[in-house]
Amino acid sequence: MTDFISELQHEFALPFTNPVLIFAILLLIVLLAPILLKRINVPSIIGLILAGVLIGPYGLNWIDNTHGGVEMFSSIGLLYIMFIVGLELDLGEFMENRNKSLMFGLYTFLIPLLIGFPVCYYLLGYDANASFLTASMFSTHTLVAYPIVSRLGIARNQAVAVTVGGTILTDTAVLIILAVVLSNSNGGLDFGFLIQLLLSLGIFSVIIFLVTPRIAKWFFQKSESEKYGNFIFVLFVVFSAGFLVELGGIEPIIGAFAAGLALNRLIPHSSALMNRIEFFGNALFIPIFLISVGMLVDVSIVLNGPWTLIVALTLTVVAIIGKWLAAWTTQKTFRYTTVQRTLIFGLSSSHAAATLAIIIVGYRAGILDEYILNGTIILILLTCIVASVYTQRSARKIALSEENAPLTPSAMGEFAQEKILVPIANPSHIGHHVELALLLKDKKSVNPISLLGVVPNNREAEKNIVSFRKKLQEFVATATAAEVNVDILTTIDHNPADGIVRTARETMSDMVILGWPGKAGLWDKLLGEKIDLIVKNMDKNLFVCHMEQKLISHKRIVVISPPSAEKEEGFSLWVDKVATLSSELSIPVLHLGHPETQQLVSGYKKTGSFIYLPFTDWENPLSCGDQIRKDDLIILISAHVGYISHLPVMESITSRLENRFPHHSRIVVYPRQQLADQLLGSDDFIFIP
Repeated sequence: MTDFISELQHEFALPFTNPVLIFAILLLIVLLAPILLKRINVPSIIGLILAGVLIGPYGLNWIDNTHGGVEMFSSIGLLYIMFIVGLELDLGEFMENRNKSLMFGLYTFLIPLLIGFPVCYYLLGYDANASFLTASMFSTHTLVAYPIVSRLGIARNQAVAVTVGGTILTDTAVLIILAVVLSNSNGGLDFGFLIQLLLSLGIFSVIIFLVTPRIAKWFFQKSESEKYGNFIFVLFVVFSAGFLVELGGIEPIIGAFAAGLALNRLIPHSSALMNRIEFFGNALFIPIFLISVGMLVDVSIVLNGPWTLIVALTLTVVAIIGKWLAAWTTQKTFRYTTVQRTLIFGLSSSHAAATLAIIIVGYRAGILDEYILNGTIILILLTCIVASVYTQRSARKIALSEENAPLTPSAMGEFAQEKILVPIANPSHIGHHVELALLLKDKKSVNPISLLGVVPNNREAEKNIVSFRKKLQEFVATATAAEVNVDILTTIDHNPADGIVRTARETMSDMVILGWPGKAGLWDKLLGEKIDLIVKNMDKNLFVCHMEQKLISHKRIVVISPPSAEKEEGFSLWVDKVATLSSELSIPVLHLGHPETQQLVSGYKKTGSFIYLPFTDWENPLSCGDQIRKDDLIILISAHVGYISHLPVMESITSRLENRFPHHSRIVVYPRQQLADQLLGSDDFIFIP
């Protein structure tokens, strides 16, 4: 009994040393902290840091921050944060507003730096290295308040795009400053160091931005069925990149950030892989890192004299003033409204991920002291509150002004509960169609993506239904991993085309994504091919698709639209879906069509990455083949027979397109046609004598 009691005393001696108990405590904090603090509107990031302060060596001393497991998770979380920052940047939005983004990035980098350095050097009395590194921390910003603008539906506002784009310049410049300051603190800042830094960055850039994307693209194509393998590969790239830059004398977080930029185009934001990356980071790695940050805070220093509070308030005031001046300068330069200026300030004033990364690295290197560390924790708390308040206030005003504005084509359908139907003839060929549906789906719609199987009406019908459902479970799991609802529909019909058309109407689907038609036999040619029957009777937006390769393998989208395409009812939908696909894949769009159509397309808010080239030879629509490149995704806009943009030459376009571009991915779009009652109007009627 005595041995048992002594063993218990040993296990529960402070600080805890049992790794199982330590991990259980960390998980309990990760679980409870956001739930409890949500009730008082405290950001979870602050709650996790405060929890770290409580259980750390300077609080209750439950866990020592030198414990190997905690230190390992802390390092992983630090790299993971910077990787996600690079991965989630919208490169398409950045290219669209690159000049304004670069200008804002220059303002929000230089102004806080120029204000912060003299304050830290002359007012707070720190040396040049510490002052320069702390001042560079003022230049960073973490988009903590971004979910607010996303939730209110104004993420495409130019002020938001410019702020997000400026993150690329700001974070990259600050991380390079970090490498220079770390080397200077070790007495190595000389001409040889600069040569080594430039050489290391050059070699690393070639490996990460030229070699790594090619290897990743090949791996994702070959391991399409290995869902977990893709995630492990991404982690391998992240930590390998961190290790490579460390060999060159550069901080590993630069490598992780670069890895995110390198893989940005290969991992769509709506994909299952992106969901897994965010899930593991937000559920485990990043929360434990934030707890470890709190464990570094020495409460006795905060309470022992006013110096920590003086440092904290000084840092906070300088950070807020610097970001406000940057937003004000941006407003005056580009003539933004006062509300847009407030929105830019709100989004860019919060300091969290990059700030923590810089301060933690500087503290571990002995450049920054406990006062700067503790002051930074308080700065994060205050700036996150300020950012949330100002972003919420300005975003709500912009959302209300856009809601009260006249309805434009780009805004139509914005709040519709979209329904997508994916008919399936062969379950083994549906992978790319499900992937396309996941990327095109309106994120605001609560309706699931429906996978439809039409089973022949014979004695084997029930058996075939069960077999069909079993084969589709893998694709349901893929969609579920991307947090998209998918349901399986089956129907019995003698004619598959009739079954598809009927189910599309019964489910009130807005879009139908159909597989490319196979070679027609003699009987089909005599009676009419299935695809022609579906097109003739379908009153929905129909996408007939053939994916020659994975969507992430394409480098450009080429859209070919006939004259008067803008006069069809489904015009706004296909423009919106092409823009969405361009944004998800981070690739540009080349639009070939009539100038009047292009003028209307260019007026859409989401079509910033479109390039326009007039095309008028509609006697031979495939004569535009000279503009098609090897890795292009071809989207041809057709029309139903009898409608204004329909051309006789388009009636056999699927087979002609297949013969002209047999090795290209291709989509033929038949926009929604107006129904008879819509043409007549709700108050009209037909009198039958």
